[in-house]
Amino acid sequence: MTGMSNAGPLIGEGDPPPFEMVDAEGEAPVLLLCDHAGQAVPRALGGLGLPPEVFQRHVAWDIGAALVTRGLARRLGGPAVLGCYSRLVIDLNRQPGDPTSIPCCSDGVEIPGNQNLGDSEAERRIADFFWPYHHTVTGAIARLWRHGAVPPALIAVHSFTPVMNGFKRPWHVGVLWNRDPRMAVPVIEGLNRLGDWVVGDNEPYSGRDIAFSIDRHAGAAGLPHVAFEIRQDLIADPAGAERWADILAGVLAPILARPGLHTVVQY
Repeated sequence: MTGMSNAGPLIGEGDPPPFEMVDAEGEAPVLLLCDHAGQAVPRALGGLGLPPEVFQRHVAWDIGAALVTRGLARRLGGPAVLGCYSRLVIDLNRQPGDPTSIPCCSDGVEIPGNQNLGDSEAERRIADFFWPYHHTVTGAIARLWRHGAVPPALIAVHSFTPVMNGFKRPWHVGVLWNRDPRMAVPVIEGLNRLGDWVVGDNEPYSGRDIAFSIDRHAGAAGLPHVAFEIRQDLIADPAGAERWADILAGVLAPILARPGLHTVVQY
């Protein structure tokens, strides 16, 4: 299978929208992002030529991340934006054009529907899935800023597979950040005080390498922000996701309430 035809919209009748808004009217000055919440593929793409079971695996979505994001939105009182489509259709946390934006292979899985994709087909995916999500994030930030007294903070939620390339990852949760330490440093300190977890500082991924969404919407604007990577076996069921939403909300709430946090600072 190579790139699909250029006829008609990719999102058709019976397909989900490109994003989901949770508590769109939430007034707390914080926005939750979940780039890899969903595992959907539009019917027009024919499952990308993959068997259905692939879309239950970590290559297709961030297992448990949507549950944690919804839980955090409830606890913190702010809105959340969740991507509905699989990262194999297009990765919302990558710059368009990056080879990993529409991957031909992910963790050893070849993706037939992404092979030899032409420019027009790539642009269709960007237009139908990528920009609707990111424009919605921009709009949610603008609404919070207009209606609140302070610039909002952004929190991104991801999850990671316990084993990658044969390596058993020791971290329970990772805190990703780049130049702005205002949230990440106290979050790491808070998590380390709470339990015997292995807390990754820019592990298993680094916010200096893979952070398109949080960089675009928060870093470039000088807004306070932090990103989480939670190990998938800890949040794969509702009970685990609720537990980690409690843990993260407990750490985040006093940080979000700190005087002076909600300011624009360029690092």
